[in-house]
Amino acid sequence: MQVEFLDARLKRLCEDRSARQRQWQKAAADKLANRLDDLAAAAHLELLRHAPGKWEELTGDRKGQLSCRLDKKLRLVMRPTKQPPPTKPDGGLDWRAVDAVTILEVENYHD
Repeated sequence: MQVEFLDARLKRLCEDRSARQRQWQKAAADKLANRLDDLAAAAHLELLRHAPGKWEELTGDRKGQLSCRLDKKLRLVMRPTKQPPPTKPDGGLDWRAVDAVTILEVENYHD
């Protein structure tokens, strides 16, 4: 799958090991690297639906975004790169048709 980033700063934080570990705790930084590797290796998002990290569609003011867990609070937040995103006949996101994502942030959006 193609993985893009919202901006160059986020890309550097996510892809540079030392930058990741300075920004987030080592365990979360390592999980972030693993989840990014998972995204890059998958042909489409459906292959990650039940993978480690609890991948899920967000709701409310984050509708259209997805996240996976890096630790108890920290989330990797993304959206399908193709906009509008591919949908199923029932209106839900067609995970099988998502073959590119844009990373929006790594944050604790619950606080």
